[in-house]
Amino acid sequence: MSVKSLLQQTRKYFLVFAGFFTLFSNVLAFAQGDISPHIQVLSASCAACHGTNGNSVGGTPVLAGLDRAHFIAQMMAFRTGERSSTVMHRHAKGLTQEEISDLADFFAMQPREAMRMPPASHAKEP
Repeated sequence: MSVKSLLQQTRKYFLVFAGFFTLFSNVLAFAQGDISPHIQVLSASCAACHGTNGNSVGGTPVLAGLDRAHFIAQMMAFRTGERSSTVMHRHAKGLTQEEISDLADFFAMQPREAMRMPPASHAKEP
């Protein structure tokens, strides 16, 4: 077998392997509910008030585990002004229908955790 033939054979096997690897990784990512980076960024902005992955520590509603249809209905109510709020109407108006739908999917699949309070500060007061 010549070197050229060996390189061609190796390249062919490499391409087949790369194709299967790409297909398998995409199927696995889909099965695990892979979230787009865009939705990850949007959900991170929600965390400022609603907690990490929608698990609020109080003062704002918990979004984690929220029913998808309920999330969408509330966002649309903020968007139209049907539901009043200090800031949520601005957030809702800034999102597309697809982004609201994707965020609903994201928060619906987040596990709801028991309310956690930040650790108490051990700093001594002056």
